Amino acid sequence: MKEDTIIALATPPGVGAISIIRLSGTNAFWVTDLLFNGRQTITGSKSHTIHYGDIFDNSGNHLDDVLVSVFRAPNSYTGEDSVEISMHGNPLIAQKIISEFIKTGKVRLAEPGEFTKRAFLNNKIDLSQAEAVADIIHARSDASLKGARNQLDGLLSKKVSSLRESLINATSFIELELDFAEEDIEFVNFEELLKKIDEIIIEIDSLLESYNVGKIIRDGINVALVGKPNVGKSSIMNYLLKESRSIVSEIPGTTRDIIREEISIDGILFRLYDTAGLRESDNPLEKEGIKRSREVLRSADLILFIEDTQQRFTRDLFDEVLNYIAGDKIIRVLNKIDLFDDKLIEADVRISAKTGAGMKDLAKTLVQKAIGTNYYTEKTAIISNIRHYNCLKNARESLLNARESILKKVSGEFISVDLRTATISLGEIIGEVTTDDILNNIFMKFCIGK
Repeated sequence: MKEDTIIALATPPGVGAISIIRLSGTNAFWVTDLLFNGRQTITGSKSHTIHYGDIFDNSGNHLDDVLVSVFRAPNSYTGEDSVEISMHGNPLIAQKIISEFIKTGKVRLAEPGEFTKRAFLNNKIDLSQAEAVADIIHARSDASLKGARNQLDGLLSKKVSSLRESLINATSFIELELDFAEEDIEFVNFEELLKKIDEIIIEIDSLLESYNVGKIIRDGINVALVGKPNVGKSSIMNYLLKESRSIVSEIPGTTRDIIREEISIDGILFRLYDTAGLRESDNPLEKEGIKRSREVLRSADLILFIEDTQQRFTRDLFDEVLNYIAGDKIIRVLNKIDLFDDKLIEADVRISAKTGAGMKDLAKTLVQKAIGTNYYTEKTAIISNIRHYNCLKNARESLLNARESILKKVSGEFISVDLRTATISLGEIIGEVTTDDILNNIFMKFCIGK
């Protein structure tokens, strides 16, 4: 039988002020007492208390002085008896202590995400909240952190649970009516059922529409700076980054490789790609840079199409960019207005990377183009996970089938099947209905110790 008590390093590997080892399972307390020497035993300690003492190996050699935090079931992260051991942040010490626990034969090394998986299996959190834990760990901007916190706090779970409960109630009345079919008793008002289905579809549509924003909040957005040589792409990037990251020169074709940097604007993560100026060139190095620039265009979410007041608009170049991305994802930027601002030149934003004029407008336009006008609040349920998106799409399709069956006055058995299928799809989001394959796929993406 696989040992149910697990152990892992809960802090990042490497040298630091402290490291923390986490144990969870039925043996967590007494096996800690095998190695820990403090004023009182861990087995006899109250929950949510911290104890100072020393850790020894199985031969009696002193390993480190530590603090042991005690969490008794069910009031722990996993819902099981749990221990967290804080020690000096030397990787060698952590490795020795973990090794000594495993040598007892009563503890095994945790699998990726197994602590959070146990929290889910012990009903401490639902599946969407478990996924939010990983998102919080990997969040790289304020917006992605707030979005993950939003999901961990249960906003999505509450919304999905409410929709699912409405469907369960509707389905139960249909199935009750089927049980009394021979007695010709009606329990369902199909006009009201249609209204309820339409209301749920509207709610699902709202969640589906939030995915575009949610995905950007979670993953960030790729922005390619594109234009002819010497229009100021590198200068614009340097200004946004507030540092001299790209080489700036009056000599055309200075940028010959892709320079990638990240910046947060209004909490949104933008990955900026400074590309080589697009033009015909015989220089092998510049030709390779131009080739790579075109590869960046294929993966861009937004494009800053940069012109200046001297070189003017180039239709051929703009048409080439349109081969890679829709026109509404292109921001036309007119640079060098400090030299001369020709009002006849069409542009979405007019700037000077040299003086900073218009750069705030550029940042504002980037955010607007990225997420549109519908921004989320901390009280708004949004989806940012493709698994959730697919579950909602499946639920919507089943509801449309149920709606069509009602309008065609099809037997209640078929309506019931479609409503149940929609209920199952919603249940998959929060883990009310799931499979081992889904669980394994989710938790294998977690880090060890979480």
